[in-house]
Amino acid sequence: MKQFYNLKLWLCIVLVIIMSDNSLAQNNENSKKTGSHAGVDIANTEPLLVKKCSEFEITGNGSDPEWNKTKWAVLTQLDQGGGNYASKFKIMYSDKGIYILFQGQDEKITTEDYEDMDALWNGDVFEAFFHPDPQKGKYYEYEVNPMGKQIVITLFKSEEGLVSWIPMNKQNRKSYGVESKVEISGGKMELDSKITSWRAEMFLSYKSMGLIPNIPPKSGATWNANFCRLDYDYGKMIKWSWSPTIEKSFHELEKFRSIKFE
Repeated sequence: MKQFYNLKLWLCIVLVIIMSDNSLAQNNENSKKTGSHAGVDIANTEPLLVKKCSEFEITGNGSDPEWNKTKWAVLTQLDQGGGNYASKFKIMYSDKGIYILFQGQDEKITTEDYEDMDALWNGDVFEAFFHPDPQKGKYYEYEVNPMGKQIVITLFKSEEGLVSWIPMNKQNRKSYGVESKVEISGGKMELDSKITSWRAEMFLSYKSMGLIPNIPPKSGATWNANFCRLDYDYGKMIKWSWSPTIEKSFHELEKFRSIKFE
């Protein structure tokens, strides 16, 4: 009788293992089909609602009451290592352009003495991407680093490769059609300065987006977009992204999430 019960128990264990393996295989297959990651099914998530706002002056810290109209959205850390810095953003739009506010914990300003339009992505940086029409290869990118330097760029992705455009006069900030301000907490705005966090607030005019389609956005319009961060405090590049399915590059357009204009 004891042998019978042992055999019965063994068969039950085998059955549970088989069912678990089948379930895991099915879940993995579903993840491949839907592009889900960390419990997020990108294809079926609701678009992030971009609230309409009045024009206001940016300060670098998001102190204007207009920001109370919307909530923070979280950036997911994609790479292991680093400081596990909490990172988030807000976004709104007006009749003249798009407002974005980034905030991220940090320990040190890790970048170089860059100028506008230099390779800011080789140091700490916040980035925003807009791809209004997924059927077309044109999209817009904006970057700002803790030293207040920025990149404004329009890109075109095709089978032949990637082509990009930057403002004609990179020495004249007023010609870019954008404005940004940075606030550092816990330290100074200096290279290698120890800090506790930094914020970047920006206004991106529709003028600066003139080469991409569907500008300005109409109420109810849906765009693909992504919001990202890079940090190098621990000797290697650590990525954060609003879209958690990004793998190697922030330019994986097919993995962008959607935003909807109120």
